[in-house]
Amino acid sequence: MKIYLGTDHAGFELKEKLKVFLKAEGHQVADEGAFELDPADDYPEFVKIVAQQVACDPENNRGIILGASGQGEAICANRYASIRAAVYYGGPGEIVTLSREHNNANILSLGAKFLTPEKAIAAVKLWLGTNFSNEERHLRRLNQIDYRPPAQNNF
Repeated sequence: MKIYLGTDHAGFELKEKLKVFLKAEGHQVADEGAFELDPADDYPEFVKIVAQQVACDPENNRGIILGASGQGEAICANRYASIRAAVYYGGPGEIVTLSREHNNANILSLGAKFLTPEKAIAAVKLWLGTNFSNEERHLRRLNQIDYRPPAQNNF
């Protein structure tokens, strides 16, 4: 599994720490930016790349995106077909577990403003270690969420 990382200035420092952690755990990591701390950068620039990469193989690739709250980043990522980005900015770890077990989330969006590096690492470890349940009810619901535009008649 390849893990793609992306953030703007708000999550830059935390992304750098997560990158070290993930590599030490033996994961293949692709850093899609930001590559320097620039308070004028915009998160969509980096989040779009992560979403596109994960969308190429959504069952095998994973993404971790970061921002101040993680909300805008998840909204941006969820605009892409096959992407299921879940937000975590603290609280019970069960939120992270359920995002994988029930929703098969393939991107985790972290609110860097609200997480210590230790909490973020614990959430990432939990998220990566949790599998989708494959229960019929969850599969059915995922199929209901996936939007497929109707075929266009070109006559």
